Amino acid sequence: MSRPLRVLTWHVHGNYMYYLSQVPHQFYLVADAARSTHHSGRSGTLPWGDNVHDAPVDQLRDMAFDIVLFQSREAYEHEQHTLLSEAQRRLPRIYLEHDPPQEHPTNTRHWVQDGDTLLVHCTPFNALMWDNGDQPVRVVEHGVKLLTHAVHHGEMAAGLVVVNNLDRRGRRLGSDIYRQASTRLPLTLVGMGADRLGGAGEVTHQQLPEVMAAHRFFFNPIRYTSLGLAVIEAMMVGMPIVGLATTELVTVIRDGHHGFIDTRPERLIEGMQQLIADPREARRMGERARQAAHDRFHIDRFVADWQDVFKQVTG
Repeated sequence: MSRPLRVLTWHVHGNYMYYLSQVPHQFYLVADAARSTHHSGRSGTLPWGDNVHDAPVDQLRDMAFDIVLFQSREAYEHEQHTLLSEAQRRLPRIYLEHDPPQEHPTNTRHWVQDGDTLLVHCTPFNALMWDNGDQPVRVVEHGVKLLTHAVHHGEMAAGLVVVNNLDRRGRRLGSDIYRQASTRLPLTLVGMGADRLGGAGEVTHQQLPEVMAAHRFFFNPIRYTSLGLAVIEAMMVGMPIVGLATTELVTVIRDGHHGFIDTRPERLIEGMQQLIADPREARRMGERARQAAHDRFHIDRFVADWQDVFKQVTG
């Protein structure tokens, strides 16, 4: 490309947006005075680069962009009509879908059905489960770049769970499975609202790799969601992964090799007990997980894939 593209988007998932900003283009994040949900702009503790900018809502119509990248239904169905000019709505458009369908796992038609918007899924599982209709579809798998260097040593004989507001998100995020396992095993829960379940509370993005490195294994109790970035980040550190054999995780973790996956919570508890009892085996599994993450989710591959997507939509 002859020059960096100007990409208008919304700050929906902080870590993902940070990884996306590694693509060498200029990103403009919608921002309002209240820094409200999805309008928070260049906010938080992430070390944003010089290519990430605020796009104030009251100035959007007068700003020049090359691509509009939607990341939520609200932005696609409503805000493009209330915030953008007619000319901006004719720009090349991408919809990035972060999640599998929520209403029905197989029979939900995706709301983007205009033919002029490229629908990008972040996992092959998501692309499989959505009814995409006749929409043009691409899959760009996650890419991860750790904010701080950390190498797993697992000196704490405990597992780490990273889920925000787990107590309020129910069975889909596995709050019942976490509670069941935490009565049998030492588990540290971190994330927003973790203290309400007796956890350790929030940990900054910069601190998380060291926290991961100290725990014996990473436990993912989530039944049904996209492949969590925290899982990949834990793998990059070198943690063995324990989780339910559902969604994209079954293509990432090989049972007994990178950790343990199963649809039986009791089997997972047994695997975690084994990792607590055998730190050397935990380190061996974690090293295999680290290599697998490096091979599949390296940031350079992610950047190249997004470069190709931007090239596709701009011609």
